[in-house]
Amino acid sequence: MTTHVLLIDDEQEFVTTLAERLDIRGFATATAQDGDTGLSLIRQKAFDVVILDLLMPGMNGLETLKHIRHIAPDLPVILLTGHGSTREGMEGMRLGAVDYLMKPLAIEDLLDKLKEVVAS
Repeated sequence: MTTHVLLIDDEQEFVTTLAERLDIRGFATATAQDGDTGLSLIRQKAFDVVILDLLMPGMNGLETLKHIRHIAPDLPVILLTGHGSTREGMEGMRLGAVDYLMKPLAIEDLLDKLKEVVAS
């Protein structure tokens, strides 16, 4: 069974590269450059997990997460945080994210986390 992953991140090069790396490993990925687009995709299609950047212009990751919880309360969300923003990662977990990972991201760490989330 293919795992459907939605990547929401405003960094075009990062999200494109990450999507390619996940696709190569058998995941079906969709991407969004901002929270609004990500929410629209969640309304249109079923995903197994969302990988969500915290720091985005416009609607940030925490606001996007709050909306995801209303649209799809059981959809697992893994947060990506950079610049030592552990506080925001912890706040995201309080809001219902399953975990957070620090950027720069080791693909193996993400793969381990995806497998863990999908298995639960």
